[in-house]
Amino acid sequence: MMHIAAKMHHPVHPLDHIVLPTATLEGAEARLTALGFTVAPRGVHPFGTENCCVYLADGTFLEPLAVGDAEVAAKAIMAGNVFVARDHTYREDHGPEGFSAIVFGTDDADADHQAYLEAGISAGEKLDFSRRFTDRSGKSDTVSFKLAFASGRDTPDAFVFACQRVNAPKVDRAALQVHANGAVSIQSVIAVSDEPTGQLDLLAKASSGVHTVAANGWLTLPNADIVVMSPADLENKYGLTPEGRSALRFVAVAFAVDDVTATQQLLVSERIKHHLRDGRLVVPSAPGQGAAFIFEERK
Repeated sequence: MMHIAAKMHHPVHPLDHIVLPTATLEGAEARLTALGFTVAPRGVHPFGTENCCVYLADGTFLEPLAVGDAEVAAKAIMAGNVFVARDHTYREDHGPEGFSAIVFGTDDADADHQAYLEAGISAGEKLDFSRRFTDRSGKSDTVSFKLAFASGRDTPDAFVFACQRVNAPKVDRAALQVHANGAVSIQSVIAVSDEPTGQLDLLAKASSGVHTVAANGWLTLPNADIVVMSPADLENKYGLTPEGRSALRFVAVAFAVDDVTATQQLLVSERIKHHLRDGRLVVPSAPGQGAAFIFEERK
């Protein structure tokens, strides 16, 4: 084992959600529904982007992200909005579909921002905002967020941020957390890198705290693992071939299910391209999906 210590006073942050840029929310909704996910009503940000999230029973979620108002988004970028600027850069470099960021949950984004500055990994100014949230029954509330951003100097293809919910929405998500494919949680997030060890150091610092990182490249969070692999290892383990070389790029997410066979039956019925690798179902990335999706037995 090797140990990577991040000099921060916070406990280790859990995984909160992942960000999946997409060309249109219509395309994301159709693809995710075909994959057996329950998709939440759309959310609109005050800076030109919008989402249609997939919430899991463990509290993590997927955030398919589209540009709803390009003019408002452009103004936000000019005003220094890191979230919109990084999304724009990702789309410019990789097209409108992909997996751009992982997000850690925090109870103090202000402290995280200061810690990122001190560690030399801040990606820009902190962002505070509010938006409306609506559940499937039509009940709505306002939720507020504080975001602190981190990135390496050589990682234009990926970034991370800590997300603090200032007030949680008073809505019931139970119905949104039940999925036909059986997914109950995110077990791991997979990234690819030409230098996995160096990128694990960045992610350890961004997730705050002291971590134990196995030699195979697993960063253990309270609720999930982050795995950074070489391109060759990614292909050997999952049968996935990354596009081009990168210092760091997020490429896949692994979901826990109780019955892989039942999940495979759904994929077959929906004619979803997939393959079986060491007992795991691997669905390559596609429009509206962004990342490769892996379904595996719950640990």
